[in-house]
Amino acid sequence: MILAVTGLQREARILAGPGIEVVAGGGDLDLRAAGKQGVISIGIAGALAPGLKPGDWVVADAVRDRDELLPTDRDWTARLASRLPAARRGVFCGDDAIAATAVQKAALHRATGAIAVDMESHRAARAAQRHGLPFVAARVISDAADRTLPVAARVGMKSDGNVDLPAVVRSLLLAPWQLPALIRTGLEAEAAFRALLRGYRMLGPGLASPTLPSPNLGELPPDMV
Repeated sequence: MILAVTGLQREARILAGPGIEVVAGGGDLDLRAAGKQGVISIGIAGALAPGLKPGDWVVADAVRDRDELLPTDRDWTARLASRLPAARRGVFCGDDAIAATAVQKAALHRATGAIAVDMESHRAARAAQRHGLPFVAARVISDAADRTLPVAARVGMKSDGNVDLPAVVRSLLLAPWQLPALIRTGLEAEAAFRALLRGYRMLGPGLASPTLPSPNLGELPPDMV
């Protein structure tokens, strides 16, 4: 059994499958990691490096947690990259707060050299480290480095991975001029979710783990996203 760590319940629904336990939006990762064969951080992420666009896959060679660089498992990472041939490899930045603005992303890129940022990879890496498990991270870009997320999108993300629609509506009522940016953000997120499903199919139910067999890709279900 592999532990897949992600941020949103929608990501969890895409990633659920044989041999995978998915945890979204937090939870006790140490408890979940116990007895697993490996840990993968997978889902959507924000771009830090210029040139990455929504729907692009990125694969981590390491995850930066503040001043420490946490390496990923070399063999598993190579398998991920081979099954996602268009993916860009590099360092991910783990952050406890969302990098919402283009200014914040540019500052993180300068400070860390990371190509992408998310709120789960560093926590997943630490849990794997504590349990002596192989760890990898692969993500799909949802927002480019030059994008600033509207406030309505930020307040709509709950800690359990669900969407807080009342909070989104309240934010729009207070600042209705956010609507065009919110629509754009939603469309770009849809591109990321579609790419996540396509990548899941390419990786297979074992998510390219050396400990689990690969599926017959021709038997996978039709696109439901």
